[in-house]
Amino acid sequence: MAANNLRQIPLTCSGHTRPVVHLDFSDICDSGYFLISACKDGSPMLRHGDTGDWVGTFEGHKGAVWGVALNRNATLAASGAADFTGKVWNAVSGAEIHSFQHKHIVKSVAFDNSSENIVTGSNEKLVRVFNLEQPEAEPELYVGHTGAIKRALFCRDDKCIISAADDKTVRLWDRMTGIEVQRLQFPNNPNSLEISHDNHVLTITHGSTISFWEIDTLKKLKEVKVPTNVASASLHPDKHVFVCGGEDFKMYKFDYITGNEIESFKGHFGPVHSVKFSPDGELYASGSEDGTLRLWQTTVGKTYGLWKCTEPSELNNSLSSPREVPAN
Repeated sequence: MAANNLRQIPLTCSGHTRPVVHLDFSDICDSGYFLISACKDGSPMLRHGDTGDWVGTFEGHKGAVWGVALNRNATLAASGAADFTGKVWNAVSGAEIHSFQHKHIVKSVAFDNSSENIVTGSNEKLVRVFNLEQPEAEPELYVGHTGAIKRALFCRDDKCIISAADDKTVRLWDRMTGIEVQRLQFPNNPNSLEISHDNHVLTITHGSTISFWEIDTLKKLKEVKVPTNVASASLHPDKHVFVCGGEDFKMYKFDYITGNEIESFKGHFGPVHSVKFSPDGELYASGSEDGTLRLWQTTVGKTYGLWKCTEPSELNNSLSSPREVPAN
C-alpha cells in the first residue's frame, strides 16, 4: 500500500489557552510513554504520548511557562516560567516537590540521566544545576553567555552541559571545572537544541538552517537549509529522517542522509514553536502559537495509537470514508 495515497491526519490536543512553546517526551516506561507541554497560560499539561489523552495539569506557576521536561521513567516533571522559578513536580500525583527561585524568567529545564539534578537556563544569562537530593545547597553556576539562555541540556554522560543563548553561541561546559570548554558561533541566535536518542548527535536550529553535530567532539556532521525560519527540529531515533517547524505554520520532514525534503504538512494556524519525536519514533508532536499540540504519524496509514489503518481494498472508497480520528 503506497503511503502517498493516504492523507496525514494529525491528532489535535486542545486544552491550552495560549501559545504552546515547548514539549518533551519521557522514555517508554511500564505504562507507555508521556508527553509534557509548556504553555504561556502558565499550566503545563501531561498527556499519554501515543494518544494525546490528557492525564493532568501541574498547577502552581504564576506566569507563562517557557520550558518543560520529563525524567526518563515519567515519575518527575520540571518546568521553567516567567514567575522566575524552576519547579520540579511529582508526575504521578501532580504535587510540587521543589521550587527553585531565580532572578529572571526561566526559559529552560532538563533532568540528568539519574533524575538527581536539573539544569536551568534563564534570562539572567546564567546556567544553573540544582541537586534534587540537596535542594537547599547552592547550585552549580555557569557564567559566560552574553544573552538570555534559550536551552540547556546535560550531555556526555552528564559530565557536561550544552547551552544555547541569544548571543549567537552554543557553549559546552565542563561540570568538574565549571568552565566553558568549547563554543560554536552562528550567524543567527540558536533557537533549539536536541540530543539524539542514542546520545551521539546534537541538533541545533538557527535562522533557516538546521545543523547536526557529533556530541562527543562538536564536529559538524551536516547542515540543511529549510524553507522557513525554523524554531525547532527533531531527529528520528533511527536517524533516517528529521522533522522541523517554524514561522510558516508548516511541519516539514527531511531525509537525514540526503538532506532532501520528503514532505510538508499544514495543520497549525500559527507558527510552530516546538517539535519532538516520540521515543519509539512512531509519531512526532508539535506545539504552536495557535494554542494546540498536534501528533503526526511518522508512517501515514499505520495502525498506532488512535490511528486505524485503512485496508487497501477500502482505498477506492476513501472519498466517502475519510480517515479522521476523534481526539479531544
